[in-house]
Formats: sequence, structure tokens, C-alpha cells
Amino acid sequence: MHTQIPVTRAGRSVRVASVAGLALLAGLLSGGGSAADESPGPLGLAATCGNEDGGEAAVAASVALTADVPATGETGWPVQPGPVTLAVTLARADVAGLLPEGTEALVSRAALKVKVAQNGESAEASWELTAASTPLAADGDVVLVHSGEVPYVTFGSPGDVDFSVGEFTIELLSAASAAGETPPALATLTCRPEEGESGHIATTRVTDGAGTEPSGSPTPTTPAGGSARAERKEITVEPAAGADEEDPDFCPVDPPVGEMDASEAPQPAPGGPVTERDTPTGGTFSCANALGLANVSKLNGAMIINDPDSPALISVLASKRSASRSAQAEGGAYLRIDSLANLDLPDAESTFLTFGFQPVTAKVSFENGPITISTGSYGTGATRVSFSTAYFTQSLRLHDVKVNGTPLDVGSDCRTSKPFKVVLNGGEAYKNVALGGVLEGQVDIPSFTGCGTGGEDLNPLFTASISGPGNRVFMNQAPTCIPDNPTRSYCPPPLPELPGTKPAA
Repeated sequence: MHTQIPVTRAGRSVRVASVAGLALLAGLLSGGGSAADESPGPLGLAATCGNEDGGEAAVAASVALTADVPATGETGWPVQPGPVTLAVTLARADVAGLLPEGTEALVSRAALKVKVAQNGESAEASWELTAASTPLAADGDVVLVHSGEVPYVTFGSPGDVDFSVGEFTIELLSAASAAGETPPALATLTCRPEEGESGHIATTRVTDGAGTEPSGSPTPTTPAGGSARAERKEITVEPAAGADEEDPDFCPVDPPVGEMDASEAPQPAPGGPVTERDTPTGGTFSCANALGLANVSKLNGAMIINDPDSPALISVLASKRSASRSAQAEGGAYLRIDSLANLDLPDAESTFLTFGFQPVTAKVSFENGPITISTGSYGTGATRVSFSTAYFTQSLRLHDVKVNGTPLDVGSDCRTSKPFKVVLNGGEAYKNVALGGVLEGQVDIPSFTGCGTGGEDLNPLFTASISGPGNRVFMNQAPTCIPDNPTRSYCPPPLPELPGTKPAA
């Protein structure tokens, strides 16, 4: 019987994507979940935007808003929406009319007025997001992708809470400025959803901790100076993590390389064709910490993967490729977002009792191939199923082996006889590439070869004590740091909890 590693499950959350032809861009936050998620589903949001000085005619915009809002909360405790992404698409000709001639790139800031309503009362939260430098092509649409962390909300009474967006502003700034200087403003657009459009983002069910939901109580408040009643709880704006850091090099790893392989992700049902597209930009570069545990079934023990005291960063090109089919096509809806990652793990060191009595200490080197992280969903409505998988191949090499404290020379090439598959699934515990979460699976460790020196064959020893099926692997990926994002949310990369260090919920 192998060691059982308890895995802490993340709380259920609502994933909301308001998509208007921008599924690929929203893919950075498209992730695992279940058909039971209380998501209102994809929403198309069209908006009309006008220059605040009134000098230009109003322009049309397509909006994709992605947020991760907790489905449940308790009175007196913060309800913290996850990082938010707002993609705004404008026609190139409309943008040209707002900018000085010769502008080749711009950055932008977005400020959303989010209504938080409960029990007939409401307050307003400001969600401030930023977009990195966006080059302006000669033709085609201009897509400004903003992201950032947003305020948490606390509530003094139970009841359903609705989050919705109304007016928002987009400030266009010059990308050509010296390091450390604030870019000059070029134009500011005030945008409002077109008539008939729903700005609803999500609903959170707030209880008193005992599961009861009395009605008729007042709701949240704004910070001091706000317009809501003083007796209500306040909405507090937290600064983006890492915003005051001086060192911009938060991801000291190279962008990942290699070919992606999404064959282990759920595939579309037979039917109409599935359209695959590579992201023109090649994906969004980011990095994160990922810690894990691996059970060795025969040895009744586990080893830590990626030492928390000196962890290696996983490098990611998020949303590098997409595959999609509409709900109207034969076979039904299908969406998959593929991201490429590399993780060069440090050696792990563990002590096991071989055959139940002999203490053996060894260092293990991991040789990983390119990692394909696939997130997405298939089906619609009540039959919609979300998924998240990570797939790569791996080889193990053993060295610095000691038996009962005595060194055992296993040679320099004591390794698994062939690479083996590692397929990890996230379910509800893995949010998406941007927010991370727990992934788990089982691996079949092959026989060993090259073990022993001086004519001594130690391959049977390690094959008998280690090789075989049913070896559980748990990885917990923290949220990713996106160094090119001016808000630098989750920078420097935070450490996640080591799976199994906390009792399961």
C-alpha cells in the first residue's frame, strides 16, 4: 500500500468570459472547472466609445471580459475576484483618427465601474487594468489586452451578490517614452455597452457561515468618501502585487521551446471540422513556481519535486495555439487553448526503505520534455464539461546513492530505460494557466538500465524496488507572473503550497 498524499482542493469559483470573437485572447484565463459551475456562459458585449473631448465621432468596440469570481462567500470575509482580463477591439481606421500621425505603438489603461448589488442596495468598485505595448499594424483591427488585480469586497449580510459592468474608460498612451517616465496621454475613450447588452459578470452567494441566507439586509460599502451608506462593509482596493518592486526581471528564465502535443487532452466529438490557429504573437510569456510530490508505490514513500527552498521556475508561452468549433456545428461546441512550458527541475533527494527494511538515500535528476498545458471545454449549457491537462515525457537518473549510509557506486548513467509519459489532470483544482492550481496523475516508471560499475549489474535491484505502475504525482502551480504587464500582478512569482501540507477540505 503506497503512501496517500492528501490534496487540498481549491474552492469552486465562477469563470466568466464575455467573448466577442476573442476566444483566443481570453484563452489565457480559460481553464478547468465543471458543468456545475455557476457561470452565465459566454456573453457577447458590444460597446460604443466616444472621445471625452467630443472632437471625434463615437466608435464601435468589441469587448471580451474575463474574470474569476468566487461562487460563494461568507459575511465578514473578503470575496476576492481573481485577476481580470479586458480585451478591447477597435478598427484600425478609428484608432488612427485618435492618435498623432506616425504613432507605431501604444499602451493603454482601462478603468471599469463595476456595480456590486445585494438585497436591493449597491456600491461601486473601480477595476483598474493596464495593457502592455501594442504595435499598430498598417491595417486590421487593434486589440488592446488589459489585465490586473481588482479590489476585494466584504459583506455584512447574506444574500446573492451580482457583479456587473457599465461604463468604462480606455486611456491611450504613447509607447515611446524613456524608462521610468509616465507615457504621455494621446486620447481617452469613454465606453458604454450598447442598448440591450448585458454587463452581468457573475453572481456570488454569500451566507452567514452556517449556510443561512436571510434577506432584506444591507450590502457592501465603498471606501471612505464613497456614496454608499456608512454602516455597510467597505470595498477596499489592494495594490497589485509587486507593483512597487524595482527589479523588472521577475522571470529570469528563457521562453520555452519545443513542439506542443495536445493528444492527451480531451478531443472533440466526431462531427464538423475543428479550426486550429496559432497565436500571431506566439503566446504570452510568463513564469511561475510549481511544487509537487511524487509517490513511489513500491517504496511506500514520496519525494518532493522542486525544492521549495530553491525552486526552479516554469516558463510559459500562454495561449500559443487554439482549437475551436461552434456549438451549431455537428458534434457540438469545442474549445481548447494550448500553452507551451518548460521546467528544468533541480535534483530531488529522498530516503526510502527498500524491501521494507533497508534505508536507501538517492538523488534523482529529472529530464523533462516540453510541457503542453491544455485548458478548455466541450458541450454547452448543462452538458458543458471543462478540462485541464498537462502532458510531457520524462526520464529519471539516479546518482549519489547510499545504502544504510554507505555509498553505492551506480555509475554516471543509471536511468530509466526509456522516457515515460506524465499526464496530469486538474479538474476543478486547476483554475487555468494564469491562476494555476493542483494537477495530479499516475505514472508508470519503466525498468532501469546503466546502473552499476566494474561489471556489477544493479539494474535488477532498482527495477525491482522502483519500476512499475500506480505512482501518484501531484503538482501545484502558483499564478503566473507576466513581466511585460505594467501592473506585474503576481510578480515576483509567489510560492504555492506544497500539495499535502494542509488537510484536505
